[in-house]
Amino acid sequence: MTLRFDIRSLAVAAVLLVLLILLATLGAGLGWIRTFLGDTLAVIWVYFVLKTFLRAHVLTLAGLAFGMGAFVELGQYLAGELGWRIPNPVLRIVLGSTADWWDMLAYALGWIAVLAIELPRQRATKTAPQ
Repeated sequence: MTLRFDIRSLAVAAVLLVLLILLATLGAGLGWIRTFLGDTLAVIWVYFVLKTFLRAHVLTLAGLAFGMGAFVELGQYLAGELGWRIPNPVLRIVLGSTADWWDMLAYALGWIAVLAIELPRQRATKTAPQ
C-alpha cells in the first residue's frame, strides 16, 4: 500500500457524497431505499475515498471500507447497550443511532459492488499493453 492522489477516484467519491447527502436530507419518505441503499453506497463511497489517497489491491481497500462500516455498526450496538446517545443531530445521521443486522448486509452488498466494478478494471489495467 502506497500513498498517492487519484483525481478520478476523488470525483467518484464527490458524486457519491452528493448522492448520500441527498438521500439523508431529501429521502426521508423513501423508506428502505434511504437506509439500505444509503448504507450500501456508504461502503462504496469509503472505498473511493480510500482509493483517492492509497494505492492498494481492490480487495484490501474494499475490505477496509467494509470493516469501517462494521466498526460503526459495532459502535452503534455498544452505544445502545450502554445507553449512550449522540447529541449532535448531524453526527447521529452520519453515524446512525441503531444497530441493525440489515446494515451489515447492506455493507456486504457495497463490498460486493466494489469488487464487481473494480476487480475487472484492475485486471484490465494490468494486462493492457503500455
